[in-house]
Amino acid sequence: MTELAYMPEGYLLKSEQNTYYTSDIHRLERAKNMGLTLEGTATKCDSGSMELTVEVGPFRGIIQRDEAVWSRDGSEIRDIAIISRVGKPTSFKIIDIKSGEDGEPLLILSRKEAQMECESEYVSKLSPGDIIPGTVTHLEPFGAFVDIGCGIISLLTIDAISVSRISHPRDRFKCGDCINCVVRSVDRDSGRIFLSCRELLGTWEENVSDFSPSQTVTGIVRSIESYGIFIELAPNLAGLAEYRDGVEVGDVCAVYIKSIIPERMKIKLILINSSKGDFEHKMKYYVDTDTVRHIPYWRYSPEGSVKLIESVFDR
Repeated sequence: MTELAYMPEGYLLKSEQNTYYTSDIHRLERAKNMGLTLEGTATKCDSGSMELTVEVGPFRGIIQRDEAVWSRDGSEIRDIAIISRVGKPTSFKIIDIKSGEDGEPLLILSRKEAQMECESEYVSKLSPGDIIPGTVTHLEPFGAFVDIGCGIISLLTIDAISVSRISHPRDRFKCGDCINCVVRSVDRDSGRIFLSCRELLGTWEENVSDFSPSQTVTGIVRSIESYGIFIELAPNLAGLAEYRDGVEVGDVCAVYIKSIIPERMKIKLILINSSKGDFEHKMKYYVDTDTVRHIPYWRYSPEGSVKLIESVFDR
């Protein structure tokens, strides 16, 4: 079984393996007998039976309601969880191949089987500190829901998205974004995985190395307090400017860097101007996620700092 089989839905769809097996009915028979996980695009959901129709190469497959979603705790599956698959890549195993009413092959599929195998062979073996890929599926004020494999969802809470404070996960992500995450914690009793991103976005020193006093740079207003305005300079770095009327959270601004104080992790800024805009800082990973699969410990704070921000994964 290839590693792609346990990736978030969409990663497998255009892969060489998926293209090979979905292009020919005899190859699909082999995939069925081998128990391979493949992907197709869900194109329709019947409002009565909640049966999903899936485009599998040139063939048609169906996923019955009970096979559309696996629930870890056995709770009732909500219809919206099935309907929301329409138009999206969908993982499955082939349960049977029949002849349809039109005489063409009809694939009987199970997304549930693919998810159960992903859980037992991949998700259940994850440990805090593991670096994994994910796809953002839904955003709420408290965090982002992320597909970590075959549609199995984990939570990335807002406080773990970055060190720089944000008011809503949409300040950083949109649905469909492919991201890298760190497994923050694992609840072995419930099987739930909680994620983090900030450890991949660099330490204070790594981020501040791109800046120096006397520069004027672009920032985003992230928080306004009575004592000042927090302005993001990078996804894991923010500075403080004096309070000014008329400035709002989300404003794009030009700021002058007055000073950088490592021992206090402080960047003093002078706000030059601010306006409405759609500027976003690009996510930059300071860890090579292609080769590094686990981090035991991460420290954001520079040596000598009076404040300690760290993540301990290996205990």
